[in-house]
Amino acid sequence: MDVLPSPSKQLFQNIYPETAGHLLHQLGDHPLLTLDAMVSLASRMKAHTLEHNGAVDVPLGTPTTKLPHNGLTTVQTIEQIETARSWVLLREIEQDPAYAALMRDVLGEIEPLIAAVTGPMHKLRAYIFISSPQAVTQLHFDPEYNILFQAHGTKTMTLFPPADPEIIGQHFFERYYSGGQRYLPWQDAWAARGNPIRIAPGEAIYVPLFAPHWVKVHDAVSISLSLTWCSEYSIETADAHKFNHKLRGLGLKPGAPAPFPGRNRMKSLGHRALEKVPFLR
Repeated sequence: MDVLPSPSKQLFQNIYPETAGHLLHQLGDHPLLTLDAMVSLASRMKAHTLEHNGAVDVPLGTPTTKLPHNGLTTVQTIEQIETARSWVLLREIEQDPAYAALMRDVLGEIEPLIAAVTGPMHKLRAYIFISSPQAVTQLHFDPEYNILFQAHGTKTMTLFPPADPEIIGQHFFERYYSGGQRYLPWQDAWAARGNPIRIAPGEAIYVPLFAPHWVKVHDAVSISLSLTWCSEYSIETADAHKFNHKLRGLGLKPGAPAPFPGRNRMKSLGHRALEKVPFLR
């Protein structure tokens, strides 16, 4: 049985790559996405790919350096997630063969649809989010295309327009791609610009490249699988932001990278050339 039923594939084909969408899937009872499986997976992952923070009653816009610590290890946090008031991220779970196979199987279903629009898929990655009831994930953006599959619990993701200049301007991107963080501040005036999408087990959200979003878990523990990929456009655009950052450091005022379906190949090549000059790295 396909993970994404035909109507969801058709919807994805219609909205990809620039519009968020609500999809259906068949992963809700997958044995690799149970809480016990999460404990087992976290216990065998590389330490630098584990992350957890306090996440309940934390206001939007809280800097990552001020997120509360819960005093537990990542594995302990998952074991106590019902009461830990926390958020856990397992990054790059494709390091585990079983999860790598799951990622390839799911993304393989839509690879022809993606390739027809943005070309070959690059840098496939898989992540799992495990959250306590009422946990909040701060406003941020993803530098990849992303489908978030809900396996357990319910949550609401509020999305904003990709690269919305009122929220996430060129200077932010340049700082991020030059080593900055991807979390954003918050202004109450932005709330009306958001599009809240609620998902339950068996539902998913396609999140476009560069679309800021924040997440609020409802009244039960949440487990979500995130599958991401890059395209030539997203890779070139990342390089273009790095190139612009260097030009700005030289006192120049570079123009913003071209939006899709434009290309940023020349700036990408410029960045790669500068990377070969030691004192300009």
